[in-house]
Amino acid sequence: MTDQNEYVLVCAPTKAGEHFIKLLKFRGIKMAGLTNNLPEKALLEEMGIEQVVLVDTRHQNTWFRPPFPVGRVYLFESSFTLCCRYIQMCRTWTTQPIFVITSSINPRLVYKRLGASYVIYSHSGDADFLVDRSPH
Repeated sequence: MTDQNEYVLVCAPTKAGEHFIKLLKFRGIKMAGLTNNLPEKALLEEMGIEQVVLVDTRHQNTWFRPPFPVGRVYLFESSFTLCCRYIQMCRTWTTQPIFVITSSINPRLVYKRLGASYVIYSHSGDADFLVDRSPH
């Protein structure tokens, strides 16, 4: 069950991730962005995301819970190491599913072991079908 106050959290460093954000916005789904760098934060803000969580992925002791409730999490993989850190971080913030969208078939078991609920392989990165599974 999803709380209406929860934000869908999206890490979208890829074109497919940006497209996914546009679809969520079109559906009126409340969301927040996740990034570890200022240029990507600026891009998320330009896309109209008001809540952006900027994290330092190098130091685990700085991974504080965001000031809002986190629901489902969608991580579009651009780096194996970074995605692993995001999974570890986000798993402590939510009991809802964490989706990893990857174009590599190799890390599936690692991601699941770290706490990802679903690892979706997509050569193009397309994950439009997941929007239908997002809470409204």
